[in-house]
Amino acid sequence: MNVALLVEKGFKKLIPAPFTLAVLLTLVTMLLAFFFTGNPSVDSAANILTAWQFGMWDPPLLVFAVQMMLILVLGHVLVLSKPVSRLTTKLTSVVRSNTSAVVMVAVSTMLVAFFNWGLGLIFGAIMARKVAETAKNKGFRINYPLIGAAGYTGLMVWHGGMSGSAPLKAAEEGHLASLFPLAEDAAVLQALPSFISTEATIFSSWNLLLFAVLLIVIPAVLYLVSKAAPAKEIELPNEKPVHRNKIIEGAERLDHSKWLNALFGILLLAAFFISYWENILSANLTPNMLNFLMLGLCILMHGSFVSFLTALDEAIMGAAAILIQFPLYFGIMGIMRETGMVNDIAVFFAGIATEISLPVYTFFSAGLVNIFVPSGGGQWAVQGPVVLESALQLGVPLNKAIMAFAYGDQITNMLQPFWALPLLAITRLKAREILPYTLILMVTGTAIYITGLLLI
Repeated sequence: MNVALLVEKGFKKLIPAPFTLAVLLTLVTMLLAFFFTGNPSVDSAANILTAWQFGMWDPPLLVFAVQMMLILVLGHVLVLSKPVSRLTTKLTSVVRSNTSAVVMVAVSTMLVAFFNWGLGLIFGAIMARKVAETAKNKGFRINYPLIGAAGYTGLMVWHGGMSGSAPLKAAEEGHLASLFPLAEDAAVLQALPSFISTEATIFSSWNLLLFAVLLIVIPAVLYLVSKAAPAKEIELPNEKPVHRNKIIEGAERLDHSKWLNALFGILLLAAFFISYWENILSANLTPNMLNFLMLGLCILMHGSFVSFLTALDEAIMGAAAILIQFPLYFGIMGIMRETGMVNDIAVFFAGIATEISLPVYTFFSAGLVNIFVPSGGGQWAVQGPVVLESALQLGVPLNKAIMAFAYGDQITNMLQPFWALPLLAITRLKAREILPYTLILMVTGTAIYITGLLLI
């Protein structure tokens, strides 16, 4: 029995469904908060439950959840449009084997995810599914879980890309200062710049070089794994037939009208460019900006409201599991924030760090927290102040510290299946099936990021 098969069987026995994992992480967080962040007592337990409840329904976090859901759903709808569907079909048409499939899916997914994480996640899922359909039609064998893992690789590069939460927030005027609202933070505020441009983070030469290395090494690793991992014929569930009306009458014609659809799509894009022209020139993307753009593109590319709404029904099904898990992770975030657990983790690593090792320790602390709080933006809001203050104290460039945080936050997505839920829904795979392979990718990516942080 080879190692890949052994690891796969082990994960199938040990890893529960993502929702169950979220519940278990909630319980573990409560126990850690109860025993290690204060005096264990009835009052302490009550405070933890209160923090949990407030975190679950925190209004700003719920706004964030809706933004993320729209990114996922609209990205999925966009990928289901005819122009993008033709592109994915053309890409998968060149696939002839398990090895060529895994490399093609990984490379294309990472490129798209560097532009936008939500689009990359859905694109990777659709590509994995298309490869499976191609393999079934052409009659060659593939390792479908490995292909699914390749379609998830975008989540290990997204935070260093153009939709990365921390570097984008740091580029906003006054954001860094907003992380230090207390009067005793005056010394820190004086040392902080008003913003850190994305030219020093996302578009820095060393970040682009690291991405290029990952773009070569990760597909190469997957290629080698595909040589050893068992491949087999797959059976995909039959899709539900789409019932279409043969006769379109009355107001129903408006639902199918190409002209009304085009007019509304053009209006959306016109409003987008008028409202966000300065953001476009500065390459400063925001969630609302991205959703507005994707909505306009979705409408235009689908050609009619009927086509758009049909794709929307399918996309919402793929994102449904994440919707109910958002409050659970917000609750974990509430406990960790109110009890100081996030701060304790960050302070511990910062306390043992030097100028050289701080970026590495920041990387590991961000990765650890991401397992409990798989939200780059929410995690940055809590952990960012410690990262920045530690960097200032030790003389580490702020842009390097921010990217170290981003790298650590994204790498443990390969272990935390929360963001894989849309992919699992589209491919019909299970988390325990892809995790053995994403774990290999996490180890590989960790080695690359740590080497890069030490050499930068």
